[in-house]
Amino acid sequence: MFFKSFFDEELAQMSYMTGCQRTGEAMVIDPARDINPYLETADKEGFTITKVTETHIHADFLSGARELAQHTGATLYLSNEGDNDWKYQYLNEVDHVLLNGGDQFHVGNIKFDVLHTPGHTPESISFVLTDEGGGSEVPMGIFTGDFVFVGDVGRPDLLEKAAGSEGTSQQGARQMFQSLEAFKELPDFLQVWPGHGAGSACGKSLGAVPVSTVGYEKANNWALQHTDIDEFTDELIDGQPEPPKYFGMMKKLNKEGPSLEKEREVKKLTVDQLEEYRGNDAVIIDTREKWSFAAGHIPGTINIPYNRSFSNWAGWLVDYDQSIVLIGESSLLTDMKKSLEAIGLDDVTAYVDQSDLTRVGGLETYTSITPEELENQYKSDDQYVVIDVRNPGEWEAGHMDEARHLMLGHLKDSLEDIPKDRTPIVHCQSGVRSAIAVSLLQANGFKDTINLKGGYAAWKKQMNQA
Repeated sequence: MFFKSFFDEELAQMSYMTGCQRTGEAMVIDPARDINPYLETADKEGFTITKVTETHIHADFLSGARELAQHTGATLYLSNEGDNDWKYQYLNEVDHVLLNGGDQFHVGNIKFDVLHTPGHTPESISFVLTDEGGGSEVPMGIFTGDFVFVGDVGRPDLLEKAAGSEGTSQQGARQMFQSLEAFKELPDFLQVWPGHGAGSACGKSLGAVPVSTVGYEKANNWALQHTDIDEFTDELIDGQPEPPKYFGMMKKLNKEGPSLEKEREVKKLTVDQLEEYRGNDAVIIDTREKWSFAAGHIPGTINIPYNRSFSNWAGWLVDYDQSIVLIGESSLLTDMKKSLEAIGLDDVTAYVDQSDLTRVGGLETYTSITPEELENQYKSDDQYVVIDVRNPGEWEAGHMDEARHLMLGHLKDSLEDIPKDRTPIVHCQSGVRSAIAVSLLQANGFKDTINLKGGYAAWKKQMNQA
């Protein structure tokens, strides 16, 4: 049997390929939008991808299942569980098999048993793998998707918070409890192959280790220690992080069928040509590091550095009806485009190489101040207002008395809450998110916005030493 995992660091997303070496057949589980790694692996190992499957309709990334099935001619194996609101709507376009709990199918000599594991979503299914071709009569592992993670379980509130399905958080949590009771009956030696690792917003305390076992999770996963459904429900729902704004769009697109048209011309522009792209129908993203942006940038651009958080913050801050112009290193354009396509932001129309910025004038800058300067020079001046852009949980754990809480992900929709006659001083926890916030405020008319160096953590340390 062949087994390979694939990990997307930006989305903390896991996908898998299993193959029967005797028959040359392979299946991909929960493929990401970029299907090239699966095609390259299949070609290298001598497999034909005959089946593609998903554990559920994803909210945090755009699935590559539809495109991979179309490209390879593979059959899609998809959940038939859940209510009619969460059924796949593009099945008439592809060869497919609908799965229910209790079903069984093979990829060559590898057997897959389907378990219905609702909780994260109503249609969630998991796959128990048995390597019959290798002579085994007992299962090897389970692909859990967003059901069981290492150290955590899938959150039940996304349908309500991100997709607007009222009242589904409590129902999902109670379904999760029942699914976990069935999970506890699986053999302790069974490996657990989850859909996400640490950094994903699909749970609140995911572990960084990529694989576990049923026995280890029974002994250590907080969710599997509960015996009371009401106490479990309360703890599961409490403290879940704010779901990124784009999650609702991902559920919609993955249900309806992700676009197959990603290949679009991306024009190379000079700085002077940017003017024609300004306006409500386009967003210009400067992907340089925050200190480079602070030292000089094109007015009206927003700064989302190209790093592991790029997809996440683009999903929060870019509207899906906007075209996108990128400023950054030309050599990274393809990678940046793939990162945006991973969450369905396909309309990258143009780019400017960052080296061009050194040859133009009229660049905008912003100032950063220390916590000491904030306390000694700014807080007593009513010309300024402190804006805390951290998450709700961070705010509730402690904040400056004078600050106003406007989370970064919702900042664009909260501009009216900032006094027009006062200069914003922005902070987050460490200074990373606040730099993005400063760029957003400057692009929306708050030209003199100030960034707090080191964020709340540095300010707290300063106060403790004072």
